[in-house]
Amino acid sequence: MTTSVPQQLRDMSQRFGALAKAAPQVMSAFRGLMGEASKSGAVPAKMKELVALAIAVHQGCADCIVFHAANARSHGASRAEVAEILGVCIEMGGGPSAVYAGKALEAFDALATEPA
Repeated sequence: MTTSVPQQLRDMSQRFGALAKAAPQVMSAFRGLMGEASKSGAVPAKMKELVALAIAVHQGCADCIVFHAANARSHGASRAEVAEILGVCIEMGGGPSAVYAGKALEAFDALATEPA
């Protein structure tokens, strides 16, 4: 049975919530880092989320891919922008990145068609 991408996102959020209860100081600091690193500055937030998606693909982190695909979409990234970024991932990461790039595009597309 395959879990929908929006459900994967909810499941990941629940795991983060549980971890935040178990290690509140660490997760609070991590949330602060995420907020600061991803906000718009000289580089727009959308571009930062596309970079984060690329790194998630390169690292092969399925939950990170879903999380940053959702954030890229919420910051207005288009499918064409995601596809171009995934092309760079494949250039730099070869076959494994191609596999995870397909998962990233699937997640991005699924988030457009299913309610969160």
